[in-house]
Amino acid sequence: MPQNIDVLVSEVGPRDGLQSIKRTMPTKAKLNWIRALAAAGLQEIEVGSFVSPRLLPQMADCDELVKESNKIKNLTVLALVPNLKGAERAIAAGARKLTMPPSASRTHGLNNIGKTPEEAIDEVERVCALRDTLPVKQRPEVEVGISTAFGCTLEGPVSEDRVIEMAGLLAKAGADSIGLSDTSGYANPNQIKRMFRRLRSEIGTEKIAGAHLHNTRGQGLANVVAALEEEVTTFDSSLGGLGGCPYAPGATGNIVTEDLVFMLEAMGLRTGIDIEALIAAREVLLHGLPDEMIYGHLHEVGVPKGFTYAKARGPR
Repeated sequence: MPQNIDVLVSEVGPRDGLQSIKRTMPTKAKLNWIRALAAAGLQEIEVGSFVSPRLLPQMADCDELVKESNKIKNLTVLALVPNLKGAERAIAAGARKLTMPPSASRTHGLNNIGKTPEEAIDEVERVCALRDTLPVKQRPEVEVGISTAFGCTLEGPVSEDRVIEMAGLLAKAGADSIGLSDTSGYANPNQIKRMFRRLRSEIGTEKIAGAHLHNTRGQGLANVVAALEEEVTTFDSSLGGLGGCPYAPGATGNIVTEDLVFMLEAMGLRTGIDIEALIAAREVLLHGLPDEMIYGHLHEVGVPKGFTYAKARGPR
């Protein structure tokens, strides 16, 4: 966690947002958007996914996006990799952090990355083995987000015991950090608190990656507050609420970055992000995707009169 913030907001719009729409955003427009996000103060951005262009043509330029985004100062560049081949491409492009999405749902896992939960854990182990062959300073961090950790549109409820057992196996496989993903927007605040408490007990606080939340049923920000109460300090979000998994029917957008940042700052938690610059980045996004439907509340009304950004707190 950077010293100047209390909560890390990880922007996933260029990956999760763009994979969910049929149009392909031009590479130049993507880079303009990524630069606008970084200029607003985002310190971590997931710029794309190293998947087959045949399956997701929207992600075909991921190599170039990683290379160009690495030129931006003070930015951690993430890339999603579903398998060893994707990891090899990501490392060659210079990604400093890889995120892998094994699913707790067998059906979703087979549809999304072509692997059962057991096979996905084995794939994480192979990627971690590849990481360990590199010189220490060149090793990317391997982050894992367990997909459908709170429920699946294809299978319905997912066993919480299965999710926690899977987290333990992923830690043994060598993952640097492990988080929980509400891929289908099933989670409620009580479930969030219970699952992150169990996750911490299973793998330890230092290995918890964060929460990836969707707002499908309007529970996104409530779930953030619940996770904060369990000491989760990293949250994925997407500018304008773009997002959704093409292999999870009915899964709609991520929590809105602008609304999340405002809520956190209003709660006294520093994000290091300029809200006005973040709202302005919406126009950069729409310039690259004219007429695309994007969401959120803050951009319509602005911050309230008298709003102040969170300040550094004294020693705890």
